[in-house]
Amino acid sequence: MQQTQLTTSKLGGTGMEITRVGFGAWAIGGGGWEFGWGPQQDDESIAAIHRALDLGVNWIDTAAAYGFGRSERTVGRAIEGLSQRPYVFTKCSLLDDGTGKVVHSLSRDSILREAEASLQRLGIDAIDLYQIHWPDPEQDIEEGWAALADLKEQGLVRHIGVSNFDAAQMRRIQAIAPVETLQPPYSLVERSVEEDILPFAEQEGIGVIVYSPMGSGLLTGAMTRERIDAMPADDWRARDPRFNEPQLSRHLALASRLRTVADRHGTTPGAVAVAWTLRNPAVDAAITGFRRPAQVDPILAAAGLELTDEDMTEIHAAE
Repeated sequence: MQQTQLTTSKLGGTGMEITRVGFGAWAIGGGGWEFGWGPQQDDESIAAIHRALDLGVNWIDTAAAYGFGRSERTVGRAIEGLSQRPYVFTKCSLLDDGTGKVVHSLSRDSILREAEASLQRLGIDAIDLYQIHWPDPEQDIEEGWAALADLKEQGLVRHIGVSNFDAAQMRRIQAIAPVETLQPPYSLVERSVEEDILPFAEQEGIGVIVYSPMGSGLLTGAMTRERIDAMPADDWRARDPRFNEPQLSRHLALASRLRTVADRHGTTPGAVAVAWTLRNPAVDAAITGFRRPAQVDPILAAAGLELTDEDMTEIHAAE
């Protein structure tokens, strides 16, 4: 198998040296739940994970909520028996209400149960990075964070972090235990974290891995109106405002500009979109979702892609 030397970065103060692009396992949770991505073949998911690992990716980010356990089980199958397993990051606080919809819980007992269930599904003895998925209910974030700190103390998780928290919420919980990592959404179509959240993380030495750097597929260059119209009913993106007018035309025009830049570098629009997020000095790495092995190679180029000033002018031409 081909082995590529991917660029790496230190993840905050965790001591983990991770590849600048990691494997995101949201989509491989498949459909049938509130934020599903439509039908997915587990064998294809496993083949995609193996391809990414063969190319040097050294971490996988998943969550108990993705397919309500399906993504974690699939990751567990993919890493079983590997002589050198990747770092495994997962999340807690989103539960199945019994109808495929998400309910939020940050109660201590719930989080301790979730951690045990995730360890079993993943087939590992400790989670490398355990994250609160959403700060909801907000009044319970201290209770939830204290539970994560206890799990770290017990050795069931090695590092603890948060996803989707703002700066004020991170300040609140730092009194209990240091916030080691943050996972925010960040892309050319979702830049709100630039104002306060990323500067706070950088100032505090908090490691940052961003999610949806390709705008959940909008910026891959493969997204078209026809493809959006044909999305399955259980693909959450069909209901998302970014995939509908009036935003859609603007985003497809952006994807077209990314293609111009990509052609200049002999790469893909998706790789350019990911590389754009990695230019931010607060960002250590980006999570990229793959559903099939063929999707892996073109995007991993982003880890070493250096965008020029000319590229940035092209990308931001319509602003």
